[in-house]
Amino acid sequence: MAASNAERQRAYRARRAIASTFGDRRLNLWIDGRAANALARLAAHHGLTRRAMLERILNAADQQVQGDMSPGSEAWSAYFAAGRS
Repeated sequence: MAASNAERQRAYRARRAIASTFGDRRLNLWIDGRAANALARLAAHHGLTRRAMLERILNAADQQVQGDMSPGSEAWSAYFAAGRS
């Protein structure tokens, strides 16, 4: 018997989670239309996919926040504790 769509999707997601060094994470969310349009424009402007553009923006913001903290400080520990999931 052939696998159902749900079974195939579940298997695909399981393979995706294992394939990446850091484990790709799936985001399933709605965002404001203006933000979605801005993401599309930025991605097209930079010749990137929306995923790549979003990753670039998030990683840059993360690096900026970390740059404002001293490693090992209370703020540093709290920041990294908040990111665990």
